[in-house]
Amino acid sequence: MINNIIAFQGNHPSKLNPISDTSIFLANEIQNKNYKIFYYEPKNLSIIGSKVIASGFFVKFNYFKKKFFKIIKKQKLDLTKCKFILIRQDPPFNLEYISTTYILDTIKERVKIINNPTSIRNVSEKLYSANYQKYMPSTIFTQNIIEIKKFFKKHKRVIIKPINSYSGNDIYLLNKFNLKLINRYIKKHNQIMCQKYLPKISKGDKRVFLINGKVCGAISRIPKKGSFLSNMSKGAKPINTKLTKKENKISKLIAKDLKKKDIFFAGIDFIDHKLNGDINVTSPTGLKTLFNLSGVNHAKTFWKELKA
Repeated sequence: MINNIIAFQGNHPSKLNPISDTSIFLANEIQNKNYKIFYYEPKNLSIIGSKVIASGFFVKFNYFKKKFFKIIKKQKLDLTKCKFILIRQDPPFNLEYISTTYILDTIKERVKIINNPTSIRNVSEKLYSANYQKYMPSTIFTQNIIEIKKFFKKHKRVIIKPINSYSGNDIYLLNKFNLKLINRYIKKHNQIMCQKYLPKISKGDKRVFLINGKVCGAISRIPKKGSFLSNMSKGAKPINTKLTKKENKISKLIAKDLKKKDIFFAGIDFIDHKLNGDINVTSPTGLKTLFNLSGVNHAKTFWKELKA
């Protein structure tokens, strides 16, 4: 098979959890169709002469073995030799992340990259949701203390989040206005997102999967007792769920919009029928968890849509 290499730009497999990791789930599905998986970390991406070269390794995944991956061969690879490249490293969306998108931009006309590196840069995960404010709880994006104070006065309980973080890190629920904390927070994160707290988060959020402009199901994640964080990395428990008519309508609208922006795979989240303002495009997760819960394999959908 010519051009049967699929490259994954991601965190080293040893740092991944096979029980829930979407990258392994996608790789495992396509390696069974006679594709070779080439894996490299973002720090090992270079432009040498006119070529984009990655130092990495060919790897095989196996869910049935205790060590779930086997490095077959270490190699430097000209990435235009791949059929597809998947950008799958975890945020934060920092300068290293941005630099890799610029490097991959130079070859995106010659090899299909998911998600399009230019699009990832333009669709800032939190800020992009400003386009959908009518579907969201009351939200502001700012580093202005006066605006934050005004917002807090109006809503009494407020969630603050960094704009470029991930996995529920550095998210606070403010029950009282703490100037010292907010000043420190802004100094660390610059622009932040402030959102009216939705108490129904205790019943869980919904993560919706969008593939190639289509809505492909959802899971719900219930925060652990005493927490308001629905991230599984923070101890939330996933359960099966269905979308309401309203959630489905909003999801379809965003899916269509993201497809126009050349975003192939994304995840969006709802709390209490409201979009919570995370448009996950850098490294969407949850497909393996959906499969674990329901037996529905959207890794198949992913590759079918991509090859189409």
